[in-house]
This record gives sequence, C-alpha cells and structure tokens, in this order.
Amino acid sequence: METDELNIKHSKMGMVSYGFNSFSRELLRIAFTTFGFFFYESELGLNVWLIFLAYFIFAIYNMFNDPLVGYLTNRPFKFTKKWGRRFPWILVGGLPWGFTYMLIFTPPTYDAVGGAWILFAWLLFTTCLFDTFHSILFVNFQSLFVDKYRSVQERRTASGIYIMIGVLGIAIGSILPPLLFEYSTETTTNYPSFAFQGLIIAIVTFVGFALAIPGSREDQVTIDLYLSSQAEERERTSFFKSLWTALKQTPFIVFMVFYLLYQTLIETMQASVQYTVKYSLKMPPTASTFIFAAFLVGVLISTPFWTYYSKRVKNNKKVMLISALLLAATTLPITFYRDYWLIVFEMLLWGIALGGFWIMIFPVSADVIDNAIVTTKKREEGVYTGFQQFFARVGIIIQAFTFAIVHELTGFNEALGTSQPESAIWGIHFHQSLIPAILILVGAFVFWKWYKLTPEKVRENQEKIKEMGI
Repeated sequence: METDELNIKHSKMGMVSYGFNSFSRELLRIAFTTFGFFFYESELGLNVWLIFLAYFIFAIYNMFNDPLVGYLTNRPFKFTKKWGRRFPWILVGGLPWGFTYMLIFTPPTYDAVGGAWILFAWLLFTTCLFDTFHSILFVNFQSLFVDKYRSVQERRTASGIYIMIGVLGIAIGSILPPLLFEYSTETTTNYPSFAFQGLIIAIVTFVGFALAIPGSREDQVTIDLYLSSQAEERERTSFFKSLWTALKQTPFIVFMVFYLLYQTLIETMQASVQYTVKYSLKMPPTASTFIFAAFLVGVLISTPFWTYYSKRVKNNKKVMLISALLLAATTLPITFYRDYWLIVFEMLLWGIALGGFWIMIFPVSADVIDNAIVTTKKREEGVYTGFQQFFARVGIIIQAFTFAIVHELTGFNEALGTSQPESAIWGIHFHQSLIPAILILVGAFVFWKWYKLTPEKVRENQEKIKEMGI
C-alpha cells in the first residue's frame, strides 16, 4: 500500500460541505452558459454580433481578472492567521454571486432595436460583475483544494465527492430554469419569466453557499504551514513575473491548452441545447429537462466507476485521455440526430464520458501546481488557478464567435421563429456537436503528446514538497 493512501486527514463530512461550493458554482455556470446568450439573441432579438462583442470584451476582462484575483488573494492579510488564506475570499465571492446572475435577466429595456446599445451595455456590465464574484470564489475554492488535500488518495476521494455534489448543482441549474420560463413567440413575449427564474436560482445558490461554509474553513495546521513558508521576497514577486514563470512551465501550458478546448466543448454544447429544442426539435423549453437529466444521470452512474478506476490505475493522465476520447466519440453523433429521444440517449452516453473528465480536472490541476511549487520553491496556488481561468475564458470567446459566424453563414434569423431554413438547423447541430468534438480531439492530442507528468514524477514532486516543509 502506498504511504499516501494512509494520509487522509479530513473527514468525509468536511469534504461534503466543501463540495457545496461546487454545487453553487456549477449551478450558476451551467445556467449562465445555457440561458444567457440564448436570452439576448433568441428572446430579445439583439443582434448576434453585438452579443459577440459583449461576450468578447467580457471574456478579455475575465482573462485578466482571474489571474489578477489569484495574485492579489495569494498573499497574507491581517485576517489570514485567524480566518485562513482562502476562507474569507470564498465568502466574499460566493455569498452575493447568485444575485448578479439575476441581474443579467433584468435589463432596463426589452427593445432590441431602439435600445440595442443599452442592452449591449447591460449585458457587458452584468456579465463582468457576475464573473468578478465568480473569480473571487473559484480561484480560492480551487486553490484551497490543492492546499488542504495534499495526498493523491485524499485528492481523488475529495474530487469524487465534490463532483457528485456538483452534479446536483448542474441538475438544478439546467432543469429548474426551463420550468420557470416560457419561450416568446411571434405573438407573445415572456421576458419577465426569465427574470423570475433568475431570482429563484439566486436564492437556491445562496443556500448552497451557506452549506459550504464549514468545509471551506482552513485548519490551523494549513494556516501555519502557509505563514511559515511566506518569505518577504515572495510577497514582492510582481504579477507579470509570476505570469512569465508560469508560462515557462511545459506541464502547465499543455494542461491549459487541453483545459481551454474542453471548456469550449462544454460552453458550446450546453449553450446550444435551447436552440436545438426550440428550432430543430420545435418543442417547449421543458423538453430540455430530459436532455440535461440524461447527461447528469450518466455522470452520476459513472462517477463511482471513474473514481475506482482512477485509484486503481494511479495514472491521472491516462484516465483523463480516455475520458476525452470518449467525450469526442459521444459528442459527434448529435450532428446528425433530429429525433428527441436519440439525442437524450446520446447525452446519457456523453455524461458517462464527462464523469471521467470531471473526476480528473482537480487532481491533474493539483499535479501541475505541485510541479510548479517544486520548480519555483513557492506555494502560489491562487496565482496558477487564476492563470488556469485566464486560459479557460478563451472558451467563451470561441463559443460566442462560433455562434455568431455559424448563424451568419447558415441564415439563422430569430425573427423567423421556429420557421428556420434547413441550413440554420444544420448550423445549430454543428455548433452543438461537430465543432466541439473536433476541438476536444485536438486538445487530447496535445495532452497525449506533450504532458510529461507521469505517476512517478507526481510522487516525486509530492515527496519534495514534504521535504521543503511547505
């Protein structure tokens, strides 16, 4: 038995509480991804290129906001010794975050012609506000994972628990909103129903964060280890020097490319669902319930297997590659499906593949950060987590650009309602399946070719960190 298998120091209940950060984060993330772009284009009728411009500026802001938040919150403050390095920031980011989601769906005007630039400004402002709180939360939530759970075995156990709780958040974030709003038609508008779903989601999110508070606390040992390792010169390391140091590390860059393309797959597939339901299948919004439920069931039934398998093979790279290839294989067929129940079944298979990738994201990210700690002799989890989100935000730009260019080239016009040309229907299926399948395959190739953190290297890095006493 490996020594790290005996090195589990935190209770399962504590891991469950910590996992409720994932519940609320995943709930808001999938709700925003699925309904934000759709609301402004399909419901309000705002020009798709204005939406793309807002998303583009929003993503650029996020790309720099995330690493900057990671850099700023990585240093000690007056409250660090008593409350910990991460816990106070998790509260600051998490507790008000859900209400910024509600603001996205409460624009000051619904006039997409005369008030187009007002809608553009509101979309840009609210999405940037939304992501500011997300950055404060997620950078510190993920950094806490690396610092709090230090053994390979404990990381896999905690990851399996928080993934299961995160799936519950995704279930509510994807299934509940369509039960609360109605599509607008050529004769009726249902814009206020989107604001109502935003309020309900905000309340549910707040409750989730309240449950996460006990598990987000840092124990005194973790706090003392950090404070004892925090030399003065480490505090004076500039933001751009930290960025340059990160960019010089091959495992970090390779994982970032892979993570970016994975995020693009998630963004484009999930944001496409409402378009598929409304325009391709010509069904009410509640029809998306079974589509999302299917992939969530797939994740739930596969997570115990992926957790067991990852512990058995003890090779994070191998497990992540297998799940990525399965993701591509289960994404591609949706390009050709026009039957509702076939799509539901395929999403079940997709969820089974997705469960493996989800299980591996935090452990592989932790391996990359451990390698950085050994290389730089510094614990800067927040900085690297922020840079990870920097790369992930490019996925938002790709998703928005994909929708804009595909809709332009295929003749999609929201004013036509459900009477879209066949070319537009093909375009919707292209950005739901064909394009993301290609992207995840490219990412898998890059990861397979250039990611060199073997299980032996991972164990070696962890031993060195123990010797360093940080």
